[in-house]
Amino acid sequence: MYVEVRNNDVNKALRIFKKKVQGEGILQEYKERQHYVKPSEKRRKAKAAGKARWKKKQEKSTVDRGY
Repeated sequence: MYVEVRNNDVNKALRIFKKKVQGEGILQEYKERQHYVKPSEKRRKAKAAGKARWKKKQEKSTVDRGY
């Protein structure tokens, strides 16, 4: 990955670099590869995340409806 620094504006180049890294998912992939996660553990985490999303959606709809 290459980010050009123009007019000695390092802060702008750093922001562009962060956007590129986040957009390509490099940091997320690095975190996932730090240690092995068993497939059963992946499924369990995905199921828990789904339940959390569902619960959050239900709470929001309850607030929107007013009961």
